[in-house]
Amino acid sequence: MSEDRPASPGQSITADQIKRWGPTWSRRVGRFLARGVWNTRVVGADRMPRSGRLLVAANHTGIIDGPLLHGVIPRESHMIIKEEMFSGVIGFLMRGAGQIPVDRRNGRAALQTALTLLNEDRLVGVFPEGTRGGGDVKQTKAGIAWLAVRSGAPVLPVAILGTRPAGQKPGYIPGFRSRLVVEFGEPFQAVDPGVGVGRSAITEAMGEIQQQLSTHVHAASERHGVALPRSTEI
Repeated sequence: MSEDRPASPGQSITADQIKRWGPTWSRRVGRFLARGVWNTRVVGADRMPRSGRLLVAANHTGIIDGPLLHGVIPRESHMIIKEEMFSGVIGFLMRGAGQIPVDRRNGRAALQTALTLLNEDRLVGVFPEGTRGGGDVKQTKAGIAWLAVRSGAPVLPVAILGTRPAGQKPGYIPGFRSRLVVEFGEPFQAVDPGVGVGRSAITEAMGEIQQQLSTHVHAASERHGVALPRSTEI
């Protein structure tokens, strides 16, 4: 029976299925949500290179983090998003928006797709924790490290604050005109190219990304007076 089951979106995704034009319209929707529905302060957008391959790494606490980040990034972006979002009407929109579904148990197809996009000098967004957590980035998954090593793309850390205040449930959606903050950090190389592309390079890149992103998020939280929820949801 299982052999006849079709592959899930995250298992079957390939680079030629990604709508390169999708972010042209979808980031406008995200911008409307960020600026019109919520009161989002964006800091440091000038630190982002406007062209060339780039990995954006953000902390992840709330259900709206993906569309919010997609809307405030000052260039077109392709976000890696859990494949559970790629069903029904939402899934249709996600595909049209040029986003990348990932099977969180086996992300090989999504990573290969993202690598192709990076090699086209595009921007790929990743939530390195792999799921919504406490916001303090205590750990990162190997996927973004693999992409950084294989593509040579710089990593730009992003702090997303206020999308799930402490004590709120997993499906919390901020109310109209809620104060949110997105702060972009400085891009960095996750690993010296001389280290190669093997397991040791990926391990080194994982540690560097975790440290840089965690430091940036904590500093931004203090600067803006927006506390992290600290609790892991799912």
